[in-house]
Amino acid sequence: MTAVENLKNYIEQAIENRKQGKEYPFIVFDKKKKEYAGCTRFYDIQLAYQYLQLGYTWYGKGFQGTYVNKNCKLLLLEFAFEKLGMERVEFRADNRNERSKLAMQSIGCVVEGVLRNHLPKIEGGRRASIVLSILKEEWFGGVKQNLTNKINENDMSR
Repeated sequence: MTAVENLKNYIEQAIENRKQGKEYPFIVFDKKKKEYAGCTRFYDIQLAYQYLQLGYTWYGKGFQGTYVNKNCKLLLLEFAFEKLGMERVEFRADNRNERSKLAMQSIGCVVEGVLRNHLPKIEGGRRASIVLSILKEEWFGGVKQNLTNKINENDMSR
């Protein structure tokens, strides 16, 4: 399957899962550059248990390691905890992906553990998935303020 076909399937799956109420995909648009930066989504939404996962996040190369991720996560976490009333937001990544793990920890996620042999890898074999989360009391107990401070520090350093 080509990269274009993979992307098309990825988008179609996100749209179909949104229609079924399973996921809520978001386009990430950088207002400063006036460009599309990537996408992300809420998934495994469990309203009865006040829980969801935040992931399937990717950014174009020009947006990786920039202010975009922290700003995006601030908005999404505010929405999850303050509008939807979630008690827990979970994040997962391939345990080999150091960049993702560092990014999640930098916004305030707590490492909970590793799911061994969790999912198949595109190149064959299976991957281990690291599980991280932010709880509602952590969000209001300092995570939100710390993330906001980091964003403001970055804005002032330019």
